[in-house]
Order: sequence, then C-alpha cells, then structure tokens
Amino acid sequence: MCGGAVRLQTRTRRGAHGVTPHNVRLDLRMPTMPVLRDIAYGVGMAVSSPLWGIRMLRTGKWRTDWAGRFGRCDVQPDAARKTVMIHAVSVGEVNAIRQLVTQLHERLGDTVRLVISTTTDTGTARAKSLFEPAHAVVRYPLDFTCCVRRVLDAVRPDVVALTELEVWPTFVEECDRRGAAVVVINGRLSERSYGRYRLIRGLVSGAFGRLRAAAVQDAAYAERFVGMGVPAERVTVTGTMKWDTAVIADAVDGADTLAEAMGIDRGRPLVVCGSTGPGEEAMIVERLRDLPDVQLLIAPRKPERFDEAAAAMTNPVRRSAHADGTTRDPDPGTNTQRHFLLDTIGDLRKAYALCDVAIVGRSFCPLYGSDMIEPIALGKPTIIGPNVADFRDTMDKFLAGDGIIQLPDPHTLRDTVAGLLADRDKSRALAERGRTVIRAQQGATARHVELIIRTLDEKNDQ
Repeated sequence: MCGGAVRLQTRTRRGAHGVTPHNVRLDLRMPTMPVLRDIAYGVGMAVSSPLWGIRMLRTGKWRTDWAGRFGRCDVQPDAARKTVMIHAVSVGEVNAIRQLVTQLHERLGDTVRLVISTTTDTGTARAKSLFEPAHAVVRYPLDFTCCVRRVLDAVRPDVVALTELEVWPTFVEECDRRGAAVVVINGRLSERSYGRYRLIRGLVSGAFGRLRAAAVQDAAYAERFVGMGVPAERVTVTGTMKWDTAVIADAVDGADTLAEAMGIDRGRPLVVCGSTGPGEEAMIVERLRDLPDVQLLIAPRKPERFDEAAAAMTNPVRRSAHADGTTRDPDPGTNTQRHFLLDTIGDLRKAYALCDVAIVGRSFCPLYGSDMIEPIALGKPTIIGPNVADFRDTMDKFLAGDGIIQLPDPHTLRDTVAGLLADRDKSRALAERGRTVIRAQQGATARHVELIIRTLDEKNDQ
C-alpha cells in the first residue's frame, strides 16, 4: 500500500481449548504526507487536463523535455565537491542569476560545483546558452516524490537557492530530509500570489518553515514570507538582483546586425514595444499609426503569441525569417507602415539598443507589468502603462526618481511618444534620471552571494 500499511493486531488468551484470538483489531495506518500529496497532484492534473492539455497542444508546448520534467538528467553525483543548485524558472530569472553565477564561481572556484535548474523550455535554452559547458543545466522536476528524488539523487545538492519563489512542498521537504539547505534568493511574493498561497497555507506552510533563509526584494515581500510560515529571523531584505543585471551601456553587441537583418532604417525613428501581452499589439499599432516617419518594432512576451501579434500588424518583417543574418524583404513597399516583429528569444536587449522610445508591455492590458529596467539602463526614454503589480517596488523607485513615464491609460500614448521624439533633450534627461535610480539600487547580487556562501559554510561546520 503506497506509503501506508495494514496490520492485523491480535490479542490472545489461553483457555481450555488452547490459545484463541481475542479482540481482533484492524490497524489502518495513514499514508505518509508525500503520498497524499502525490495523490492530490495526480487528481488535480487529471481534473485540469482538458485546460492545460488543450493549451499545450495549441501552443506546441507538448513538445517539451518530458523526461527532464519527470526527473531524468545526465548530471552525475560528484562526491569530491560540494554542490550548489540554483533554480531559475524562465528567461527573466535566468538572466537575473547571470552575475550571481559568475560571482559565485569567482569566489568558490572549482572547489564547489554549480548546477542550474530551470522550468520552462525558453528558460532552459537560455540557461544552456549562458552557462554550459562550465556549469550543468537540468530541469526542475514536477513535484511528485519520485521525480524530485530522481533529480536529487543525481545532483545531490548541499545548498539549493530558489530564485524569487518556487517553494514546492515535496522538493523542499525532500531536500530537508537529505540535509540540503534550501534558501530563497531575490525573493518575491506578490499580493496576488500571496492570496493564493493563503488559501492552501496548511499544505505549504511546512515547506516555507523549512527554508534556511529568505532574502527578499522589499519589506512588503518580507511580511508575506513571514505570513507563510518562514521564521522572521530568517527573512532579510536584500533588494532585487535585476538592478545588477542592468548593464548601463550606450550600445549592445549584435544590435547593428539585427537592424541590418530586419531592414530597420537607422535614419528614421524607431519605437520598440517589449514584452507585450494580449491585445496590446493591436492597441499600439492603432495609437501610433499616424505618427509620421516612425518605425515600430513589437516583441511579444510569450512565443505562442507571435502569430497573433503578427496578425495585428501591417505586413511586418519577422525576425525569424532573417535568422541567418540576411535581409530578405523582396518588396519593401508591402511594409508601408514599417512594422517589425521580434519573434525570437534573446534579442530584445538588442532591439532596445536601437530604439528612440521604449514602451514596456503587459502594462496596458489586464496583466501585471514587465521589467522596465533594461531599456532605461540602455539610456532609452521609457513609457509604461498603469498595470505594474508584479514590479511595484521597482516602479515606485523609478517614479520617485522621475526616471520613467507612467500613463494611466493608452489614450495619451500617441502624444507622449510624439513629444519624446520631438524633444530629444527631454528624452535624454528622462533616461539619465532613470540610470541614476539604477546605480543607486545596485548591489543585491553580492548580498545574495554572501548568503549562499555563508549557508554553505554552515553546512560544512555541521
């Protein structure tokens, strides 16, 4: 019986006819919590399969690394070295840990092995391009007991650093059982996520309580982690590492190649709309349609929306059609609106480097915003919409420093863009104030490095 037991207890007594059973009692031992959780996961997946199954078929995400998601990986245990496992969900988190991995390797050298785990296909591809072959990249498993144990048997981490959140009960409990210290770095628990976690607090509070430390981005997140069961003395506010990933620069390698491949005219203004969400592409196209001589490049946040975004544009030049670097626009006259679609991963920074004005997406549609640090670090005047719940603290700092323009709705988008393009001195001053905010906030990566090394040292002393 999976994780449980059935035992027949029999009390006996001796009588005239020998030993006879007396007070026969059936003892049904309850299954262990991991087994109950596995059953709950299985039932939940089965019930919700029509939703996520159809979505995966529609987006093509069923062509994923299923073996990896079920815990299969090529990493071999390394008994000669301590191992630090760093988990990053997707592209944004992978980019956020880039300097962390570099600094840890510089401090620890080859005496400690670093293993990077990721969840999404795009995150895995990005991590492999950044960290292999120097550091192994594996899939973060589904939270079924057998999947978790399979990965941990291979990696055998001494310290696990979970970027932002990703506190899955089975994974954390299994790490704790094996003596691996789990910490959260760059911790973030939005009000929306906190509300959802509170609904199942009884199921997940044990995992939060097992965290050795939670290094979080701001005081509001700190209160929420404590509310989920992390002892207050283990929670510290360290800021966000995304400030450190912002390389303040005036040029980006590969930007000129991108412009040439897509046929972007460097002599005409370019507006780049990054990380757009549902409905934003059509809205932006409509609002900016009559701006004279302006080129528009749109980069949707999710790859499965590339075709939808293309349909909202006017004969756009697609980056994927020019991936080999050649320009193939046989009839430039068909692209009269000068629309460009960035339907590749890893090129948004290059596109921002080319633009005259940046618009940050998922903020004019009913979502929760996108990271606005990157275009500002590149010296670009940046506009964002009203919905920024997932980046509230970052947004507040830019607003306090007058380093970004936030619009309450899209109605003034056209005039705001036109004003920035017409007054270049105003644009440069806005971007420079934003850069000043970034410089003042940097340093979180070093604090997270110290936390991981300190946790590793404490493990060594045990």
